[in-house]
Amino acid sequence: MALYSEKVMDHFTHPRNVGVIEDASGVGEVGNAKCGDIMKIYLKIENDIIEDVKFETFGCGSAIASSSMATEMIKGKSIYEAMELTNKAVAEALDGLPAHKLHCSVLAEEAIKNALTDYFEKNHIPYDAAKLACQHSHDE
Repeated sequence: MALYSEKVMDHFTHPRNVGVIEDASGVGEVGNAKCGDIMKIYLKIENDIIEDVKFETFGCGSAIASSSMATEMIKGKSIYEAMELTNKAVAEALDGLPAHKLHCSVLAEEAIKNALTDYFEKNHIPYDAAKLACQHSHDE
């Protein structure tokens, strides 16, 4: 069996939503010093709907594929639906990641949740911090 699924390879070689949103409603950045991956997510939100989402990722193929898939999963969704995104859902949507690359899907979840937190705080919108906490262990 190949190390990476066809979906991982597709999102790595043809990533969706790459770029910057200059007037972003929310921005989230995360990094993992151990592996060197850095992700930045930009959200454009109108009437609680994620109208546009872009990412910049410096990292391995799994990090780029995870960023691409995660942005596809939340685009057009409400901010409340996006809050429910999990790294497990991202990995499953990619038809799995190798165990030593699962942290890449965790980074994608964290970057999106950080961007949502930024949006809520900029707009003085009350939010449930527990719902924006990542649902994984940080033992990566």
